Amino acid sequence: MLLARVIGTVVSTRKSEKLTGTKLLIIEPVDFQKQKADGKPLVAIDSVGAGEGEIVLVVQGSSARLTETTKDTPVDATVMAIVDYVDIEGKRTFAKS
Repeated sequence: MLLARVIGTVVSTRKSEKLTGTKLLIIEPVDFQKQKADGKPLVAIDSVGAGEGEIVLVVQGSSARLTETTKDTPVDATVMAIVDYVDIEGKRTFAKS
């Protein structure tokens, strides 16, 4: 899993039938302690109703196809949780406002 920030959306009217009705998000990996950009952006399927600016947990690879939204679909990354807060060594490094 990776921690990421939702930075945008992708709209595609023509796509695989199995992706019909899915929301495509542009996510950018972030550092766990600072929530600052820490990698190249990528596109992920939204399975939890995340929105722009939110910190989310993303699963990649074959695990990305294990949510109810993505079962048996051609995906490589899925947003599977919206983060409420992050604690590291007893210190809160992020809290959703």
